[in-house]
Amino acid sequence: MSAETITLLYAAIVGYLCGSVPFGLLVTRAAGMGDIRSIGSGNIGATNVLRTGNRWAAAATLLLDAAKAALPVLVARYYWGEQAAMVAAIFAFIGHCFPVWLGFKGGKGVAVMIGSLLALSWPVGLIFCAVWLIIAFAQKLSSLAALTAATTAPIFAFVINNEWLAGTAAVMALLLFFQHRTNIARLMAGTEPKIGSEKKAS
Repeated sequence: MSAETITLLYAAIVGYLCGSVPFGLLVTRAAGMGDIRSIGSGNIGATNVLRTGNRWAAAATLLLDAAKAALPVLVARYYWGEQAAMVAAIFAFIGHCFPVWLGFKGGKGVAVMIGSLLALSWPVGLIFCAVWLIIAFAQKLSSLAALTAATTAPIFAFVINNEWLAGTAAVMALLLFFQHRTNIARLMAGTEPKIGSEKKAS
């Protein structure tokens, strides 16, 4: 096994371990809200944490999920280079979506993709956030905003950076689409709840 392969393996391990930390679950338990997996969609991400009505817990989950993706990217870049940083980003995403500690049932990856892209190329990360905000405000659909931002991310990554970052963004986008498969079905059926609809219903 070559030295380069070993460094990429290190980056993958660091990325997965950081990404698999279930901050949504930890934050809600620390706040005395019980197991987030028994609330709403059962997802451990910030969107489901927001369904508890605790905006601070949701914001903390969002920031921590983004940070746990950015950290391994920055560490891998510092020690092993840019390709290792991209590998770390992909495996942080995998760790978040499929954490071994929770039976491989994790989040959907929006915050993790934001953190990864901001660490890999902050202009691409900011564009991802901007696209998400535009669609979210226009359509009031969080899932549609995430899917649209993920779809455009590889394009902007290619234009602003290179094909390697575009490929990395594309892998994360495909994983994000997979994690949003039930949302996609509801979007096609016209039954996807809009942002704030749960609050109005309650």
